Amino acid sequence: MADAEVVTNEERLRRIEAITDAALSGLNVAELLDELLERVRDLLKVDTATILLLDDHTGELVATAAKGLEEEVRRGFRVRVGRGFAGRVAATRAPVTIHDVTPDDVVNPILLATGVRALLGVPMLANGSLVGVLHVGSLALRRFGPEDVKLLQLVADRASLAGQARAQVLDRQAALALQHSLLPGRLPDIPGLDLAARYVPGHDLGIGGDWYDVFTLPSGWLGAVIGDVSGHGLPSAVVMGRIRSALRAYALDSDDPAVALTSLDRKIHHFEAGTLTTAVYALIAPDRTTVHLSSAGHLPPLLAVPGHPTQPVNLTVDRPLGVGRPSTGRRTTVLDLPPGAALVFYTDGLVERRNELIDTGIGRLAGAVRSGPAEALCDHIMVTTAEEHPTDDIALLVIRRQPPSDQAAGAADSDVLR
Repeated sequence: MADAEVVTNEERLRRIEAITDAALSGLNVAELLDELLERVRDLLKVDTATILLLDDHTGELVATAAKGLEEEVRRGFRVRVGRGFAGRVAATRAPVTIHDVTPDDVVNPILLATGVRALLGVPMLANGSLVGVLHVGSLALRRFGPEDVKLLQLVADRASLAGQARAQVLDRQAALALQHSLLPGRLPDIPGLDLAARYVPGHDLGIGGDWYDVFTLPSGWLGAVIGDVSGHGLPSAVVMGRIRSALRAYALDSDDPAVALTSLDRKIHHFEAGTLTTAVYALIAPDRTTVHLSSAGHLPPLLAVPGHPTQPVNLTVDRPLGVGRPSTGRRTTVLDLPPGAALVFYTDGLVERRNELIDTGIGRLAGAVRSGPAEALCDHIMVTTAEEHPTDDIALLVIRRQPPSDQAAGAADSDVLR
């Protein structure tokens, strides 16, 4: 009896070492999941082993790695939390065993076609959050015991960290792709104007709901917008991309910012219900002497005119987009843009601080604005006013009307290049 107990302890130790083997740490995420499934299939003497990771955006479990059920991964099998065997494990966040599988127990036709007779599944959790489900199956009738459950849960804990890392990598890659596609990589060269911008994420994915855009219109007007979609990270970035594209389309149909924002408000109410967005949309006249602006709940830009204190634009602020009923009474403010004057557009991440009135932050920003090229002004603003580690996204856009001396110098440079 004592010998049997020693063997049992040694076997338990071997099993744990097989899962916590330090060599596994040198594998990438896909290789690690694959190796864990191979080892658990051998240790538990089962025929199938599958990992389904949770897609937070759809609320579905997605077959990600498998041994014996590779077809699940190839077909991209998905199941909602609460449905079928894996969905039940995810919903209860507790181990589930089925000693004799019937069509009523599972919704995955691949499981039934493979002939799996017994199933054991455990949740994959990381920091209390559901990451996915790990389940194993046997083609023969079998009863999984407490030791089997403990071992599989140990594997699930190890796989959870890998699954969470995989999700973070995929989200980061998607966020970076969005950032490159949605934020202008290079601002347009506009005769008579000097432009510069900055974007600093307040989220570790590298992108959020703040955005800016500058575009020319067939009428000769220049469109410029800065905005903030509620929330952070990839979901907000996706909504931001749709809103940005929609505003460009509406801008083609109207030279009145208020009309374009009214159309955008209707779009958000219908297609992005529950989304709160603020924005300032500006149209600069073809001769660059005037600017037409409309604000949807966004902080007013600052106007810096040489020889005068920098002040927020005296702008009528209408309600944000997506709030209440679609608004039809939005208003446009017209202001002069003298030579050398700069408009500074920004999102609240640049001026908001805990335990501080936002007016204090706006005053700090106004004090940092000085005359000179837009690029140098952007640099100075970020160095003197932005937090080193912002907790909210920051978008900054500076549009400066070049004084005659700058335009003459630019023309001279062009002559030299020719």
